[in-house]
Amino acid sequence: MTAGQAPGAAGLYRTVALIRGFEQRAVQLVRDGVIRGGIHPCTGQEAVAAGTCAALRPDDVITSTHRGHGHVLAKGAEPARMMAELAGRTTGLNQGRGGSMHAADFAAGVLGADAIVGAAVPIAAGAAWAMRQAGSDRVALAYFGDGAVSQGVVLESFNLAALWRVPVVLVCENNGFATSMRPADTMAGTVLARAAAFGIPAATVDGMDPQAVLDATAQAVERARWGGGPTLLECVTYRFDAHHTWEHTARPRYRTAEEVAAGTARDPLEIQGARIPAATREAVDAEVAALLDEAVRFALDSPHPDPATALDHLYASGLRARAGAL
Repeated sequence: MTAGQAPGAAGLYRTVALIRGFEQRAVQLVRDGVIRGGIHPCTGQEAVAAGTCAALRPDDVITSTHRGHGHVLAKGAEPARMMAELAGRTTGLNQGRGGSMHAADFAAGVLGADAIVGAAVPIAAGAAWAMRQAGSDRVALAYFGDGAVSQGVVLESFNLAALWRVPVVLVCENNGFATSMRPADTMAGTVLARAAAFGIPAATVDGMDPQAVLDATAQAVERARWGGGPTLLECVTYRFDAHHTWEHTARPRYRTAEEVAAGTARDPLEIQGARIPAATREAVDAEVAALLDEAVRFALDSPHPDPATALDHLYASGLRARAGAL
């Protein structure tokens, strides 16, 4: 596959399967006490990550969210180093210091995940503006959830991106819940209306279908790359698992079993898997399983950071914080 060329059906399926398997193993490592503090699983939302990143070139960049494992993997980060990062090991993408919600991999074009709601949008818009100022045709893509569309910094970023025709694609992963709150209970208007207010073209996409996401993103990326400015895609998806693995113990009740059954009836893994021959799917599944088994082994065999280095890497200049300053 050449730079900028989207993968075929099997390649798209592989990305979905990789993310699904990674999340399943990560959840188990949380239960085993290997990953401390838990994670925000993206199980069920794999089509958004797979489809959007498949439309990007290797030199394009993304910014992600607290639920960003899928985005990071789809953009090309090594699963073993990502797993090590979640486990807090020195071989992780960020030496075990970023963890689940702050993973970054500049080499893969991942400027970072961010736990602050909506923070991915201004970072991506700024990066896109800087790339355009440098004369590049690179594109930035920002992920954010339905719970972020009323954040002031998101709307401010929409305004400047539209005003300056910034090459950024704005991807809203609408999974129906801002933690446990439904958009209808917290948001006046709609996601698309937010974009329309700034003259930004927008569309609602089937976020459970990897190919549908890829097709819509490819158009938005092409528009951004050739000077058309931002596009907003509302990818309607469904979170199969908990908002956070904390729910596995606390078990809050904000959606019924019937609702979950309806939401999980359309599985991105099955939707994309049905598009490739059974033998091909079996081979991909085996390859992904072996890759993830090795990723877990790599993470478990990797060392924890030395506590004596806890104050390192706090400043971009390399200056080390004084002991006792924190």
